[in-house]
Amino acid sequence: MRIEEDIKLDFKDVLIRPKRSTLSSRKEVDISREFTFKWSGKSFNGIPIIAANMDGVGTFAMAKKLGESKVGVAVHKHYPLDDLLSFYDKENTEFVWYSIGMAKDDDAKLDAFLKKKPESIERICLDVANGYSEHFVDFVKRTRDKLPEVTIMAGNVVTGEMVEELILSGVDVVKVGIGPGSVCTTRKKTGVGYPQLSAIIECADAAHGLGGLICADGGCTSSGDIAKAFGAGADFVMLGGMLAGHTESEQEIIEEDGKQFLLFYGMSSDTAMNKHKGGVAEYRASEGKTVRIPYRGHVEETIQDILGGVRSTCTYVGAKRLKELSKRTSFVRVTQQLNTVFGNEQ
Repeated sequence: MRIEEDIKLDFKDVLIRPKRSTLSSRKEVDISREFTFKWSGKSFNGIPIIAANMDGVGTFAMAKKLGESKVGVAVHKHYPLDDLLSFYDKENTEFVWYSIGMAKDDDAKLDAFLKKKPESIERICLDVANGYSEHFVDFVKRTRDKLPEVTIMAGNVVTGEMVEELILSGVDVVKVGIGPGSVCTTRKKTGVGYPQLSAIIECADAAHGLGGLICADGGCTSSGDIAKAFGAGADFVMLGGMLAGHTESEQEIIEEDGKQFLLFYGMSSDTAMNKHKGGVAEYRASEGKTVRIPYRGHVEETIQDILGGVRSTCTYVGAKRLKELSKRTSFVRVTQQLNTVFGNEQ
């Protein structure tokens, strides 16, 4: 047993210090990014925000709508093969990430997809809760061998040494975050995790040293948190709860006492495992919760509010392009961020 004494930080522990700026309007800020991925050699030009591969978030409808704003979506892995084939055949999938886990069914479905549409997938997300197992590293290597020209995002991890191992094993973008999500209970059930802001800072440093990239996954509750993630060095930011509860969630609206709700749940929750796996396996525990979110209408207004907030951050520190934000970010340690006398909304 050992104890790391140095302080690790989360989004709530800091604010971004404003700096003198020559920008006169948010209109002057470019929040798109251009990347060339290390292993696939493919290029990216768009807004580096990705809707998470969760029920109610990583949906076909979400991909269609967010793609209009050049925002990406990691489509959840539970769509039937025929639905995936139809979607890739009919829609613009430029900002779509095809998602799989390590289950044999996922691998079989991917092989069947590639047999019918071998050139369709440009980006793939290898998604597991614990990216520290040698089994996962081997899975990454096999996937890279099978798909040498496909951009691979994989995780999740929270420490620099594992980021380095995954990049050296063929990952282009490492997904960073264990337990920070709004419907994740991993930290409560297992006691395992890492404060998300420090994880981003440390993992970005490790990834960039090898020519790789990271995607900060989880913990963002506002556009300010997203800006902090980018300021800390994240190349992409993945959102779950912030994009849940919309028309594009492809879920039944629940009506109660004149109010409308949608369900949002972690993909390791009882709800998800009962829906997709026939129940919780006897050797594991649920590590997610299920909540009801007030119905929020179409996602377009929400994403525009998010993008406007990030643009505003850039004007406060004089970053004309999102790429410059991390270079112009100084974090200030705080004990309080918000005045909540009238509540904590908006």
